[in-house]
Amino acid sequence: MSAPSLQILVDADACPVKDEVYRVAWRVGVPVTIVSNQHLRVPQHPLVTRVVVGDGFDAADDWIAERADAKAVVVTADILLADRCLKAGATVLAPTGRPFTAASIGGAIATRAIMADLRAGGDQIGGPAPFAKADRSRFLSALDAALVKLMRR
Repeated sequence: MSAPSLQILVDADACPVKDEVYRVAWRVGVPVTIVSNQHLRVPQHPLVTRVVVGDGFDAADDWIAERADAKAVVVTADILLADRCLKAGATVLAPTGRPFTAASIGGAIATRAIMADLRAGGDQIGGPAPFAKADRSRFLSALDAALVKLMRR
């Protein structure tokens, strides 16, 4: 099974599921680009490309957003990057396996803004739940389903 026009773009600096991305990508024959602000170790494999962008604000996000399209699956926890990629037609997954969609992104952006305002006001608020084994499993299933769906187009 191979789909050379498909691609997986990973916002990699803090991504906890890079190994899972590699496993799925190798199984289905889809190239993966690991995008980061710093040098990260990646497997030596013909389907894996590493891109280290400058350390400018949103440099990795800009690189990914410029290349996201209807044949891309983008893996990111960054809500604003997810929004940009959805607008470009990409399929976007959080590392927890939660898909970002046109229907859900507005609420996610609003929640992000509220949380930023609370933090700026000095409120002590908790962060996201710790990454769990169930998140990893959910991500594997979601990535596999997203790629299968794109291959059928």
